[in-house]
Amino acid sequence: MKFIRRTAFKVLGSVVLLGWTTATVFAQDFTFTIHHFLSPKAPAQKLLIEPWVKKIEAESGGRITFEIFPSMSMGGKPPDLYKQVRDGVADIVWTVPGYTPGVFPRVEVFELPGVHNGDAKATNLAIQDMMDEMGEDLKNIKPLLIHVHAGNALHTVSKDVKSFEDLKGLKLRSPSRTGAWMVESWGAEPVGMPVPSLPQALSKKAIDGALIPFEVAIPLKIAELTDFSVEMDGGERFGTATFMFAMNQNSFSSLPDDLKKIINDNSGAAISSAIGDAWNNIEPIGQKIAIDKGNGVSQLSAAESIKFSAASASVIDRWVREVTGKGIDGEGLVFRAQEAIAKHSN
Repeated sequence: MKFIRRTAFKVLGSVVLLGWTTATVFAQDFTFTIHHFLSPKAPAQKLLIEPWVKKIEAESGGRITFEIFPSMSMGGKPPDLYKQVRDGVADIVWTVPGYTPGVFPRVEVFELPGVHNGDAKATNLAIQDMMDEMGEDLKNIKPLLIHVHAGNALHTVSKDVKSFEDLKGLKLRSPSRTGAWMVESWGAEPVGMPVPSLPQALSKKAIDGALIPFEVAIPLKIAELTDFSVEMDGGERFGTATFMFAMNQNSFSSLPDDLKKIINDNSGAAISSAIGDAWNNIEPIGQKIAIDKGNGVSQLSAAESIKFSAASASVIDRWVREVTGKGIDGEGLVFRAQEAIAKHSN
């Protein structure tokens, strides 16, 4: 493979007895690759990956270092990232589980409309509460963090969406298969694509709009390609996407116990709250960019929001039926996810 984990050795000391060197103690250095699909200026790299890298490198005394490869610069397409980390092509990836449909059925519960309430921190903490239930989905990799963004707003090229009926027939980019189901329930046409393909699709008017949060719109300059953005009443979002920051299991296992502990101490519950805050806090910045550009940024009325929610409820029913057929307690997962999010919501 082109990019591999590199190891080196440092002599820490030796014992000299009767003129002979009788023992030498070695410490191993590890350099790990990190691969993701967004630009180096994206919040994923600036808010999560770079601070995490600096902390691990500092706490390990430089024994662990990283090489970050944004924008799929190690090769492949965004849907390949899970396989790359599973198979060891990359040591660590940041990706969207929804890009590999069917592989993460339990994790999908947090993407369903009516589950995530628009607070990334609350949902991140709820995910941590339910990590044991997610285990079967994550058995082939070492999860460092499963998290969400603040949730999807609807950004449209030229249509000012004020009512449920306004969406009829529009082509809308959806972030996942459950997102596509939601778009279908509205009477619109879902178009699946990884988010890096979105600017070109919007500029060529191959689609009429997209479901993404305002923070993703920042690095992709979506405010320059759309005229309108809308949320539901009270800022509630149209579902969300889950993200996976994960390490190859063999790469993690290669570490001595003291370095494994550093990774573990900076993963999962230890960072989920701060990452939730970071994603929540950047969302208003993206909104302001759109407003300053002169775009219409609005919320649906309560009555229209109810129409969207009522239609989207069919997505939960569809998902429960599907995963139940695979032996997963879908109804129970939805209930426990909603309950856990409510517990952590202000």
